[in-house]
Amino acid sequence: MKIRIAVNGAAGRMGQRVIALAHQESDFEVVAAIDAPHSAVVGRDAGEQAGIGRIGLPITAELPLNVHPDCVVDFSTPAGTMAILAVCVARQIPLIVATTGHNPEQKAEIEAAAHQTAILVSPNLSLVVNLLFKLTRIAAEVLKGKGFDVEIIERHHRFKKDAPSGTALRFAEIIRDAQGGGRFVYGREGLTGERSAEEIGIHAIRGGDNVGEHTIIFTTLGETLELVHKGHSRDSYARGALLAARYLANRPAGRYTMDDVLGLN
Repeated sequence: MKIRIAVNGAAGRMGQRVIALAHQESDFEVVAAIDAPHSAVVGRDAGEQAGIGRIGLPITAELPLNVHPDCVVDFSTPAGTMAILAVCVARQIPLIVATTGHNPEQKAEIEAAAHQTAILVSPNLSLVVNLLFKLTRIAAEVLKGKGFDVEIIERHHRFKKDAPSGTALRFAEIIRDAQGGGRFVYGREGLTGERSAEEIGIHAIRGGDNVGEHTIIFTTLGETLELVHKGHSRDSYARGALLAARYLANRPAGRYTMDDVLGLN
């Protein structure tokens, strides 16, 4: 039986790749392609928008009432997430939230939705990035209290709207939790004084068409450890989304993570 998925943010770079790759997989069927109501592509064929040719599925401004996906994949905007979240809660449809940039109130609403339907939230669906989350936690725990400074550098394309990336923030949160505290410092300018031990530096670089790089630096007097991920194409994130959809489809209500998908718990 095929897994029926809907893609929210179908006109975006990631939405297009999820549609294109899902169309190639024999166990997936894209049953809805959703984009913002004001989008100029609403009504256009989702396959043509994704560059794979006509597939007979128009992009719509909302999830049609007669369409019943097993899972929704959200690569949209914070506002787009909240719109589809309400639909998924009302209809008890599992939802993968890969969008970043939500404010604290929106994050709380997403977490609360897990009482009504299956919710998986991840700022990055790459398999390697999620493995790197775990390796970063191990490094932070082992090096805790041993005089290591921690800095995070992320690089993305010129079109990215939020900074720092949600992935960089997740790395920072993992380190802070593992080490029992820390203060996020976003870049530095001017006469800042000596670096304090509790700082976790986070730096964002924007330019060109870089699909995503993250470097986590643990450094002390005499030696440095760098954990690095470099994305070569958006397909690594789209394939991770499909793997997550295979896992989450038809799951009962609850809060899930990529650790569940990858068996890292």
